[in-house]
Amino acid sequence: MTTMTEIPVVDLAPYGLGVVNEDEVDTQTIRSLADSVCGAFRDIGFCYVKNHGVQQSLIDRMKAVSKTFFEKPVEYKKNYARPKTDNHGWVALERESLNPERPGDYKEAFNYSPCADIKILPDIDGFKAVMEDFYASSEALSLRIFDLVSIGLDLGDNKFMRKCHALIGQKGNCTALRSLYYPSLSTNKDIKPNQVRCGEHSDYGSLTLLFQDDVGGLEVRNLHGEYIPASPIPGTILINIGDLMQRWTADQLTATKHRVLIPEEELRRGKSRQSVAFFLQPDDEVMIECLDKSNKYKPISSYDYLQQRFAATY
Repeated sequence: MTTMTEIPVVDLAPYGLGVVNEDEVDTQTIRSLADSVCGAFRDIGFCYVKNHGVQQSLIDRMKAVSKTFFEKPVEYKKNYARPKTDNHGWVALERESLNPERPGDYKEAFNYSPCADIKILPDIDGFKAVMEDFYASSEALSLRIFDLVSIGLDLGDNKFMRKCHALIGQKGNCTALRSLYYPSLSTNKDIKPNQVRCGEHSDYGSLTLLFQDDVGGLEVRNLHGEYIPASPIPGTILINIGDLMQRWTADQLTATKHRVLIPEEELRRGKSRQSVAFFLQPDDEVMIECLDKSNKYKPISSYDYLQQRFAATY
């Protein structure tokens, strides 16, 4: 068991998107990767992956079109606001409170959810294409990570997790892409007492892919209850387990709390921060029952679980 002084880095080169046919990778290599990934998820709930195969040019384009949107006037962004009925659209500054004991989070977001009934997208050049391409690349990588989780958990079916996420990007699955923006802060900004950029929380779903910029600020809680930096590492994606996966695995895998504080240093306060997160959720009708056959948690559908969590956040 690690003391979580640092988050492990897993080299995904043998099984990343650069490998055209993942079924041709030898079983020993896959087993080794699966043990590394699941070992990190068991102990600390997080790992970095490098050589993952998501193109850096796509990541750069995603952040560029997102910043163009976030820097638009509020009146413009209101045209694309997230409705209560769908997890798609713009989320205003302080609209979310991931830790209900704090004021609203000092961040904005744009949620892209193909399963939404109404999908209005900003009339920004390239916005739609970048969202679609980024979603597709994130999905492709996620399915390979799910294979490693299935193998690492010895579920008997190496494609079990993949099959439970078969409808990603379609009706019947609530997996969402979120572009997050943390505006710059200066000394004259009216920050509320105890306010942060992103409150302490663990993610809702099965798995999260997080693409950070170079500003940093994310902190992860270690086994001693202390928050340590999850600093950006160039060329990596940070992957973590969500609450639903912890429940599904009867606590074999760990959904770790994390947060983004408002920097104390004036130089960092003056910089805006961006990240992109791909929040994975099993298909709506998948029943989340403890995989070890225990009755540690009552069965619940993926959809019902997610709706319960949304109700507490918005």
